[in-house]
Amino acid sequence: MKKIIYWLPRFLAILLIVFMSIFALDVFGEAQWFVALIMHLIPSFVLIILTILAWKHELIGGILFLVIGLAMAIFYHSFLIANPVFLIGVLFVGNGYLKKPGRR
Repeated sequence: MKKIIYWLPRFLAILLIVFMSIFALDVFGEAQWFVALIMHLIPSFVLIILTILAWKHELIGGILFLVIGLAMAIFYHSFLIANPVFLIGVLFVGNGYLKKPGRR
């Protein structure tokens, strides 16, 4: 069970990054497609940095995932888009909390 709790947020974060990066592929018909591609990949780059941080420091990364999820919910006016980010944040925080000494 500990391995599942450890790997699940990491797997979901990588899956979310891949899913969000797929939407950037619609820019190849534009004149300046490279600039548009980089612009569309900015959220993926932010999530990659956040995942690397959360991989090493789970509590801090999990809290940042929760903050990013809240920002996405406010920006997109929908919790449906932000729910996976919230779930990943809760899983990272939960795993970081369980790894503390004296916890199960």
